Amino acid sequence: MYYQPNRYFRSDDMMGNASTTGNSNATVNSNTQTGNIQNENMMSYVRLLHAAAKAPTVDVYVNDSLLVKNFNYREFTDYVKLPSGTYNVKVYPTGDKTNPAIETDLFVPPSSVITVAAIRDTNNDFSLLPAVEKPLANPTAGKAKVRVVHLISNAPSVDIALPNGTILFKDVQFKDVENYIEVPIGRYTLEVRLAGTEIPILYIPNIRLRSDKYYTVYAVGLVGDEPSPQVLIPLDGISYLKV
Repeated sequence: MYYQPNRYFRSDDMMGNASTTGNSNATVNSNTQTGNIQNENMMSYVRLLHAAAKAPTVDVYVNDSLLVKNFNYREFTDYVKLPSGTYNVKVYPTGDKTNPAIETDLFVPPSSVITVAAIRDTNNDFSLLPAVEKPLANPTAGKAKVRVVHLISNAPSVDIALPNGTILFKDVQFKDVENYIEVPIGRYTLEVRLAGTEIPILYIPNIRLRSDKYYTVYAVGLVGDEPSPQVLIPLDGISYLKV
């Protein structure tokens, strides 16, 4: 039922060139009444991920300023530099501002790098899930850093394992944002398994992890439906952004 080998999508070439939408507008009005900026000097970086399976192409407004238009499923925006504060976010089907699919306030903490995923919840409502990219306190030089974010709304808890049986992440549930772990650099094949079993949902071959870089494995899609489960593996901004 859950076995779908070789169904995966990588959003970059494992060398740091994350696939992004070409329609991002980096100008955001941070001084509106809803902005509520807390500290203009504490800048952060935020990018968006469209991870809502079966959702249409969307337009995203932040404090009523257009941030990105024609934003497609599986796309990332570029990182946008913003002051720390609370921002009003509205997500509309492209070209239709009648009723937002998402309308919420998003707090951006100071001196942070964040990926905010637009997701479909288990009750079929849409929401935003922030995944703060927290660097390791005492990273080991020469190692790669990797974590997992589970965004498959109808999938059970999963384990992320190597083919030899080594479990890297255990019992990862929907909307869990795992902490980074360190692994030796090189090329990897990962298996996404039903938690506590050896039953694979996905094989993810030929993942190249580079020295001193941070990566997130975003599991997206739907089990037993379209779009089928896939993963997106961008290079995370804390690999190269200074905050």
